[in-house]
Amino acid sequence: MDAKGPKELHFYEPRNGHGLRHDPFNAVVAPRPIGWISSRGAKGNINLAPYSFFNGFCYKPPIIGFSSTSWKDSVQNIQETGEFVWNLATMDLATQMNATAAHVGRDVNEFEIAKLTPMPCKLVPRVGESPVSFECKLTQILQLQGADGNKAEAWLTLGEVVGVHLDKAMIRDGVYQTALARPIVRAGRRGDYFEIRPDAMFEMVRPD
Repeated sequence: MDAKGPKELHFYEPRNGHGLRHDPFNAVVAPRPIGWISSRGAKGNINLAPYSFFNGFCYKPPIIGFSSTSWKDSVQNIQETGEFVWNLATMDLATQMNATAAHVGRDVNEFEIAKLTPMPCKLVPRVGESPVSFECKLTQILQLQGADGNKAEAWLTLGEVVGVHLDKAMIRDGVYQTALARPIVRAGRRGDYFEIRPDAMFEMVRPD
């Protein structure tokens, strides 16, 4: 409660609808890093797609993961081959990243649609233009479920980072500078994003 009195709250239960023009969930849980995932299927088909439900989950071993709101090509490919690559989406690559979100056939190569350079890794190509890429080995694919135990049409794919490609231009005095790459992060609605810039950074030292 502030000095002006209690806040006026909009309360809703998601199962009954939100009562607003746009579902606020994606806008409140924001900004979210983008899981720009490249994968290869058992038959050699290559896929590149962005996922807004993405993050890091463990230091040792380093584990990242993304959630797909249906069983999409990326999940199928990763299940078949056990490997994928995460590529950092930046302001310079925003248009190309958005182009790879198109719904196309499984045999269509999004690298070609977005005019991006597939650079070889062990199995799955990375985005050559991206300043950072993580080569990952699949650890788990989990179908999500609600509090009632009912399965959701969403799958969380987790992978251990086994190889890291870093543009040396983003490293200063031995420290990777997050904002130098100008990453873009997902916000709400259908197409809202933010850009991370050096002038927006501040530091708070943990009390321990």
